Amino acid sequence: MIETFEQAALAAGRTIMEVYEGGIHVTLKPDCSPVTEADERAEAVILGLLAEALPDLPVVAEEAVSAGKVPDVEGRSFILVDPLDGTKEFINRRAEFTVNIALIENGLPVAGIVYAPALGIAYVGSSAGAFKLTVNPNFTIADRRSITARVRRTPPVAVASRSHNNTETEAFLATNGITEYRSIGSSLKFCLLAEGEADVYPRFGRTMEWDTAAGDAVLRAAGGETLSLGGTPLAYGKTMQASDTDFANPFFIAWGAGSVEPQG
Repeated sequence: MIETFEQAALAAGRTIMEVYEGGIHVTLKPDCSPVTEADERAEAVILGLLAEALPDLPVVAEEAVSAGKVPDVEGRSFILVDPLDGTKEFINRRAEFTVNIALIENGLPVAGIVYAPALGIAYVGSSAGAFKLTVNPNFTIADRRSITARVRRTPPVAVASRSHNNTETEAFLATNGITEYRSIGSSLKFCLLAEGEADVYPRFGRTMEWDTAAGDAVLRAAGGETLSLGGTPLAYGKTMQASDTDFANPFFIAWGAGSVEPQG
């Protein structure tokens, strides 16, 4: 499964970088969010490879859902795909955009890959653990090392959204005495927690399941957790929601490892 995800993500990354280096044309989806040729081409690459390797697993993919193509995943394992997370970073030529693919079983992300093609790094998580990959310029894997979330410090070091920071986030940081934080785009925020570079990622803004599943899978594999504001693990496959659209997430807090280590 992870090999398939890696192959699909790397192939999508190659396509994305062709667009990135050749010129970016932006259009707007019906919800007024931006989309580029890279989103569409990368998703087509991923869906083709997943259909060939894993034909029995339904795939919920961002651009397909936007076009009204939504498979029935009720009571089933399925795959979530965001072909280009951090589209605003991509458009503004910041390198923090990612390819995201995750497997959902029983409502939880159990395997996933987050690949940042412009940075030449990827993160994978599964029952075998969490790993950071170095990717060659020819889109092959050069190195793979194990990573783990660090024991939480007091006060924690936070990561926050570069494009979606807000007053709720600022209030959370102040309430928890957090003065040190990093702003970064896309699902890489989960990955910084997973490799022990930070302790908490508060998200008080709208996200969809395909935005978070792969990074969440990596973080959980590294020993961290992602919780709703009520303290329950963030769940996936959320359809027929009374208060929001299918696959929309509530606000959440992602944490590194559980015990607290006083910061010197």
